[in-house]
Amino acid sequence: MRSVGGIPVVRHQRGQLVAEAAKLFAERDELALVVPAEGTRSRAEHWKSGFYHIARSAGVPIVCGYLDYARRRGGFGLTLPATGDVRADMDRIRAFYADKVGRYPEKFGPVRLRDEG
Repeated sequence: MRSVGGIPVVRHQRGQLVAEAAKLFAERDELALVVPAEGTRSRAEHWKSGFYHIARSAGVPIVCGYLDYARRRGGFGLTLPATGDVRADMDRIRAFYADKVGRYPEKFGPVRLRDEG
């Protein structure tokens, strides 16, 4: 990933990743940040929220990508700003992913953030 400009993240260490990512967006004319929101290889009861906080802090849209194994398709779809109304934004994201099937559906948890309450 480094060869294409990837920035490594040490997941188990707390830091200022959201602020640092927002700063990178401010410093560059072009930047694409890929964050797997689900963020795990096993089932979890909520998504990690870093992608949302980075988009909100940087003032950039969230672009939902997918791999739909049931239809043998992948791509990008929904694009939305992080408005700050977490529940409403996540409702739109949930609707987008509602008909997508991952490679291991049993490992895909609910599309929700802990921030939703």
